[in-house]
Amino acid sequence: MTKPIRVLVIDDSALVRDVLTKGLNMDPGITVVGSASDPYIARDRIVKLNPDVLTLDVEMPRMDGVEFLRKLMPQYPLPVIMVSALTERGKQVTLDALSFGAIDFVTKPKADVARGLESMIMELRTKIKIASTANVSHWKQKRYTDETRIQKPVRALAESTDKVIAIGASTGGTEAIREIITRFPITTPGIVIVQHMPPGFTKMFAERMNSLCIMDVKEAEDKDRIMPGRILIAPGAKQMSVKRSGGIYEVIVKPGDLVCGHCPSVEVMMNSVAEHVGANAVGVMLTGMGRDGANGMLAMRNAGARTIAQDEASCVVFGMPKEAYNIGGAEQLVPLNKIAEKVIDLLSG
Repeated sequence: MTKPIRVLVIDDSALVRDVLTKGLNMDPGITVVGSASDPYIARDRIVKLNPDVLTLDVEMPRMDGVEFLRKLMPQYPLPVIMVSALTERGKQVTLDALSFGAIDFVTKPKADVARGLESMIMELRTKIKIASTANVSHWKQKRYTDETRIQKPVRALAESTDKVIAIGASTGGTEAIREIITRFPITTPGIVIVQHMPPGFTKMFAERMNSLCIMDVKEAEDKDRIMPGRILIAPGAKQMSVKRSGGIYEVIVKPGDLVCGHCPSVEVMMNSVAEHVGANAVGVMLTGMGRDGANGMLAMRNAGARTIAQDEASCVVFGMPKEAYNIGGAEQLVPLNKIAEKVIDLLSG
């Protein structure tokens, strides 16, 4: 029998610590080994209790969750799930936390707290189990560079209006996406991205990426045109697909059912790219749990598209890339720091 996942709960509210502890302990696969009311107490308890996963409140007194992560991850890398408020500041700090090593986040319920709390605990249990398998070793001894620096593009690219790049990602994907898209030149063909994320967060994520990239990045709206120099990110809770309209490509964005457990779904986007873009597309599958997009990427490859997936060593969770590669959807596995260059090669080839 496998041992339960050992969790340390960090939150300044005694009530929240109690609720999370009780809720998580009801799952036989999880045991809360302790809790802490602030990062200073947490630091000592991490050393003493050696947890597998931390849950960390975003906003705390004395030191906020992001500052704690900045100090913790280079010395003691651990999988961390952030517990985030749905306020604008909460969203901003959560995105900061993801860029400093947090694996994922759950949001505190705003309305109907009793029912909302139950679904949050369920989501937290699932994400703790995913986090326990995550690879955070690359944070060891990491030196932080100034995130606002736009990276030097891989190389110039002949402008092309008939190509489309489709990128899918989930757990660990926000950082992987940043690593890739900040390296693309302004002449890069239009890019469509599905990153599993709730509403509100996708808009803020797009705005943040826009401030870091040479390309123009925005949260996609229905009938937005896909064109060189532009990146469209699927909005949370809506499905995004690609279609050809005359001589141009555009996105269809609308509410839809969960596909492969997700909305937005990589599967929906990649299947549409296979159908409407075919051999003019390049598909990229990044870190993430599950198999969303695996069949869609296979459809892309069968339609003549070139396809790659992130390799295991550089993934936070080697789920989606592994599934896409195993069924033949991805032609090859590529380390994260080589993906931008590889995409340019495939577009130039």
